[in-house]
Amino acid sequence: MTSAKYAAVTLVIPALALTACGGGDISSTSSTAADGSADCGTVNIAINQWVGYEANAHVIGTVAKEKLGCDVEYKTLKEEVAWQGFASGEVDAVVENWGHPDLVEKYITTEKSAQDAGLTGNKGVIGWYVAPWMAEKYPDIVDYKNLNKYADLFKTSESGSQGQLLDGDPSFVTNDEALVKNLDLNYKVVYAGSETALIQAFRQSEKNKTPILGYFYEPQWFLAELPLVKVDLPEYTEGCDADPATVACDYPEYELNKIVSTKFAESGSPAYDLIKNFQWTNEDQNTVAQYITEDKMTPDEAAEKWVSENPDKVEAWLS
Repeated sequence: MTSAKYAAVTLVIPALALTACGGGDISSTSSTAADGSADCGTVNIAINQWVGYEANAHVIGTVAKEKLGCDVEYKTLKEEVAWQGFASGEVDAVVENWGHPDLVEKYITTEKSAQDAGLTGNKGVIGWYVAPWMAEKYPDIVDYKNLNKYADLFKTSESGSQGQLLDGDPSFVTNDEALVKNLDLNYKVVYAGSETALIQAFRQSEKNKTPILGYFYEPQWFLAELPLVKVDLPEYTEGCDADPATVACDYPEYELNKIVSTKFAESGSPAYDLIKNFQWTNEDQNTVAQYITEDKMTPDEAAEKWVSENPDKVEAWLS
């Protein structure tokens, strides 16, 4: 999910088709509705690299294909790389945005190549978490003021003499390196590389009773499997994260939204109305994400199952 998922690393890349630093290459698949309708045309939906996003994207894509006759292409991209595709038409929609004020300023306010397309209905929470066994054994560890007392517990070969704070992918929205510095914590941020690696690290911590302090977020199906315990950071207040270099407060609660290209919004495509109308709950997203991760369905299979079981919600998006 990297203000998961405030300011991600901003990359300037000459062409979207190039590979981003640390990843972000494009892979795409396309499908055509059975009725062969050409009214919708092709919809290019970015896929950011966490499973909750995949759930949003494939449910929208399934409805677009089955109900509107669209061709749908999914393009796997880092968050900041996806926004670069709005002006060129290579990306029509980002369907789970976690803030990114820097990207909003550049692409919506200044360039006007993108537009806000409304809320997803999901509530986003980012923070630092420990495995349940740790909160039980060390109850005061969930207050950031006590973390230095426990820093030695979290030492790893990657963190050296400091405790390790395990983050996901460097492109996720994260203030963690600034937080460690500005809160005077004896920790080093180490990147696991992906959401999957983060989840596996928390699983192993609980199973083997090995210490872990890590970045995590909601909505996320994994929390139903393992109820991670959130560490209390200094309370978030409006504007406390305005300067990424000096931030020393918790993450805000995010009202997650959708971003579309201005060209797509003005195209008359019925898929734009679908994306604008799309809203669901954290529970809905977690259900589809769990189909993908635990039940080993493909994203399309998971989306098709949810769509078939929730016709009223789907019809509301199409109204």
